[in-house]
Amino acid sequence: MSEKNQGVILVGHGGLPKDFPREMVSKLMRLEGQRRQSGSGPTKEEMEIDRSLRTWPRTADTDPYQAGLGRLAAHLSPLLDGMAFKVAYNEFCAPNLTEAIDAMIEEGVNSIVVISTMFTPGGSHSEIEIPEEIAAACEKHPEVSIRYAWPFDLGKVAELLMEQIKSFEVEVKSC
Repeated sequence: MSEKNQGVILVGHGGLPKDFPREMVSKLMRLEGQRRQSGSGPTKEEMEIDRSLRTWPRTADTDPYQAGLGRLAAHLSPLLDGMAFKVAYNEFCAPNLTEAIDAMIEEGVNSIVVISTMFTPGGSHSEIEIPEEIAAACEKHPEVSIRYAWPFDLGKVAELLMEQIKSFEVEVKSC
């Protein structure tokens, strides 16, 4: 699986940088709410604030979530056996999933697996928004295979969580 035409995109939620103006966050949330209520598309003002937020300069101190996802990506990347790899964000950070998919395709990748850090069922990002973006990308790029590695096997997620619990030497008794 080490061919360069294969790629993986790790999608995280995204976080608000601590130093982004709070009044702009409030305005963005208000505009998004109005858009959802009206069923219309985003306004120019909403898109400008969103782009400003997504491209805001960040450090580990101002955006610990982005730094944390970067650390996870640094652990995942070497396991991918040379496949192309990108990180994307659902909101608040750049690139978004569509931008990451387009960038991979521009690099010659024609088989992409998208995986989310959001494991649990029921979330609108993992169950609705990410699949919608992937469907739009598939329509735009029918020659590219784009698969979504979701939902997670909850039994395996539970095993991962149990291993983490054990690593803290917590005594777990069974019935």
